[in-house]
Amino acid sequence: MAHRSAAGGHRGRLAIVLGISSAILVAEVIVGVAANSLALLADAGHVFADVAGTALALTAIWLAARPATRARSFGFYRFEILAAVVNALLLFAIAGYVLFEAWRRLFQSPAVETGPMLVVAATALIANGVAAWLLRAAQAESLNLRGAYLEVLNDAFGSAAVLIAALVIRFTGFVQADAIASGLIGLLILPRTWGLLREAVDVLLEATPKDVDLAQVREHILEAPGVRDVHDLHAWTITSGLNVVSAHVTIDEGATPAEVLDALCRCLASQFDVEHSTFQLETLDRRPFEERAHP
Repeated sequence: MAHRSAAGGHRGRLAIVLGISSAILVAEVIVGVAANSLALLADAGHVFADVAGTALALTAIWLAARPATRARSFGFYRFEILAAVVNALLLFAIAGYVLFEAWRRLFQSPAVETGPMLVVAATALIANGVAAWLLRAAQAESLNLRGAYLEVLNDAFGSAAVLIAALVIRFTGFVQADAIASGLIGLLILPRTWGLLREAVDVLLEATPKDVDLAQVREHILEAPGVRDVHDLHAWTITSGLNVVSAHVTIDEGATPAEVLDALCRCLASQFDVEHSTFQLETLDRRPFEERAHP
């Protein structure tokens, strides 16, 4: 297969996002420890997952670009989906830790230095906004990039929560705002992460792609000239942006196989954005054997 994955064309932007996130991580860890801010450290934990996830995404893109081998005839495209799963599991672990620490600190009253907290949170918010903008268009094309985009977006929400908490503590003295902001950061991670994991697992289980309606695919196949029937129709996703269809197609007596194949491939590529399809063409006298083989 000579296809490039959807994420491959956005490696440069992903590398820039990795640099931005790494800088935010270092700043939040240093200032979070110095200022005794759990919210900053919680956000740093989330950013760490972002850095690890983005690094995994870049690695997966590099592996997916490697040529197919005899042992792996589809190549290494699935590494992108595996990276999305690892990202989701990592985010769940970070969220659990943050929520536990937030609950524990809610009943304590540690002193928090709001000055450094404000500066770092505001800077991180701007930087995460830039990173999210870089990935905004690309995330619609790839689960792998969507994982990185959601992490950056959640980091931006986390930075906003830290900023608000710092302002509340500075002007009201309500130090529990730090723990509350930490809990909100943890909760923000969960819904989008669950959606990412569910989509990635669907790909690994070879579920029918959401953007492919098998009933419509069947209808278009049956409308192709020379086609009598279709069975054993399947559609699945190799990696984001690379859908695959296979089917057994019964053709009329006298139909030209090459013309039928051309019509079917044109139909799927233009109507359903499926560039890789496999059809087994059969004549009517072959159907009884197929029915015995696939009852």
